[in-house]
Amino acid sequence: MRHIGTIILWALVSALVILVITLPINLQTQLIASIAVVTFMAVIKVLRAEGIWRLIALAFGTAVVLRYVYWRTTSTLPPLNQLENFIPGFLLYLAEMYSVMMLALSLFVVAMPLPPRKSRVAEEGRLPTVDVFVPSYNEDTGLLANTLAAAKAMDYPADKLTVWLLDDGGTEQKRNAAAVIEAQVAEARHRELQALCRDLGVNYLTRARNEHAKAGNMNNGMQHSTGELIAVFDADHAPARDFLRETVGYFADDQKLFLVQTPHFFLNPDPLERNLRTFETMPSENEMFYGIIQRGLDKWNAAFFCGSAAVLRRTALNEAGGFSGLSITEDCETALALHSRGWNSVYVDKPLIAGLQPATFASFIGQRSRWAQGMMQILRFRFPLFKRGLSLPQRLCYMSSMLFWLFPFPRTIFLFAPLFYLFFDLEIFTASGGEFLGYTLAYMLVNLMMQNYLYGSFRWPWISELYEYVQSVHLLPAVVSVMLNPTKPTFKVTAKDESIRESRLSEISRPFFVIFAVLFVAFLMSIYRFYSEPYKADVTFVVGGWNLLNLIIAGCALGVVSERSERAASRRVTVKRRCTFIVDGREYPSTLENVSANGARVQVFGLEPDLAKDARCALRFTPYGAGQEEVLPVDVRNVENLGSVIAVGCRFMPEVARHHSLVADLIFANSNQWSDFQVSRRYNPGLFRGSLWFLGIAVYQTSRGLLYLARSLGGGRKKEAAS
Repeated sequence: MRHIGTIILWALVSALVILVITLPINLQTQLIASIAVVTFMAVIKVLRAEGIWRLIALAFGTAVVLRYVYWRTTSTLPPLNQLENFIPGFLLYLAEMYSVMMLALSLFVVAMPLPPRKSRVAEEGRLPTVDVFVPSYNEDTGLLANTLAAAKAMDYPADKLTVWLLDDGGTEQKRNAAAVIEAQVAEARHRELQALCRDLGVNYLTRARNEHAKAGNMNNGMQHSTGELIAVFDADHAPARDFLRETVGYFADDQKLFLVQTPHFFLNPDPLERNLRTFETMPSENEMFYGIIQRGLDKWNAAFFCGSAAVLRRTALNEAGGFSGLSITEDCETALALHSRGWNSVYVDKPLIAGLQPATFASFIGQRSRWAQGMMQILRFRFPLFKRGLSLPQRLCYMSSMLFWLFPFPRTIFLFAPLFYLFFDLEIFTASGGEFLGYTLAYMLVNLMMQNYLYGSFRWPWISELYEYVQSVHLLPAVVSVMLNPTKPTFKVTAKDESIRESRLSEISRPFFVIFAVLFVAFLMSIYRFYSEPYKADVTFVVGGWNLLNLIIAGCALGVVSERSERAASRRVTVKRRCTFIVDGREYPSTLENVSANGARVQVFGLEPDLAKDARCALRFTPYGAGQEEVLPVDVRNVENLGSVIAVGCRFMPEVARHHSLVADLIFANSNQWSDFQVSRRYNPGLFRGSLWFLGIAVYQTSRGLLYLARSLGGGRKKEAAS
């Protein structure tokens, strides 16, 4: 009886919603209703009302969106007999409906995400055995040394922890390659990493052939290991000391738990953050996913494996035949397979690893192309909506994660749609300026407000649009390619330890300048048509404003592809830690100010500035969990007199394996420093202030990008003249 009552209630609510969105009202009433809803949502936001009020505000916003969809579907499509208008108009309509669908899926996933889980420390007497997999292909030895040393130093019983370097760069296939140079490089790498692993006390493992990429490499590791749990870290993802203590305890609570996933925290900015200089002040792009979306997925038991910073149960993997390798995104595919078999997942929203992300724009696009193509492969081969074994919420969650990567199609359509009217006088959207104000502008404003409700301090206004635009230009052909041939993409390792020694334009920046030029000409055309065709002024004003918005985003993208110089990919992390600075045997009390993968800045008391030059120097400190101090050799690079103290910039000079462990202890041991850094960037500037901030950024970055282009063209002419 109760079930029937619920069905009747939902039927009545649905009927009421349909009545509201289809109610015939005049334009003036629509304008008043839209203003009222926007005002109501703004008041709730200003009052910081949460819980049921948050849902009420989102419900009112949804009503405006649905009202727009109904109007857009019934009143704005060009006539079918005008194909030159109807075809681009219908493509624009499909792009908008995709955006509405993704908004609906987002609301389902993150309208009320789970709060961050409380710390679940494992019980000492019930600790399972753990194998740590660090898959590698072509990463630098120093980078691997830090990651392996950090993994080995995790706070866990030594007899229950085994660290494995899974080396796919030194396979028999590569060491016996027909190309002599390639074979020699692989052989040298094989010997070097064997020695490193022996010194660090970790296991080195390679295999005969490079089959099934990362998934095949980890499946080979499973065949040679026996731990109850498997922790996976990318070669550039070093764990904190408390990683296992914070994760393995969940497996004792649920015998059907296959995954505990933690967020990916990055020490260095991505190309957008570095070139726009927002890394220190604005939340990173991945924080929206790891800070909000994964918690929303976790609510529906749909948090998925992200390839690293995770712990998995061996018996679950064995049941599914190991890590899935049909697609090039083995992580999400593996999670989908295990969720469909009835296994559960948990997401722990605490950064417990620190890694590196692509430094150059080209590498960034390469990484995202692999993600997009891999998700399209899973969508094609596994289609989660009809995947047996998944609950309905899980199906919707996986569809949301995969359909997101279709964004290059609507983003491209939104970019070029105004040009059909401005250049060719095509009417692909049949509406007056007043109707646009009452329906479309209200829909756009409510959409922005709903995004601000959902993601708030994790994603600032217009940043998503910028990220999607800079990716769409190159991801569109990548997504089309995998749709036409889903077996074509192959796994490519993303370079993460790059550095940019001099400022330059990205090698894949040309399309962005071409698009900007086209949009600028369209902007001039809109001004011309506004004055030459006053009888169409309202429509021209609307379309010109749309194009201007695209121009602002495209201009900001010119700054993204104008690469700023940076000496190293690693980023300094602020720390406050006592140590002793040693100069030719003399000791000085000191404080570590910040550290990176390569060096540190130390405040030294009582040191004469000239004494540190050309001297043998070292840092002495007590590692976490150790009972005595140890010494790490350093080389002094610069000295700054700050009055009461001397600031010394030094470079780590590891001579033995233990020195890599000390470097890892300085950088990675304390996970709280990463949480503190994230929190320091998380605040919500609001829709108005955030939009003004973005406009200022866009104006400056447009001029910077054009300056880089002028320098590039000038440098090219000089080279031609010299030749």
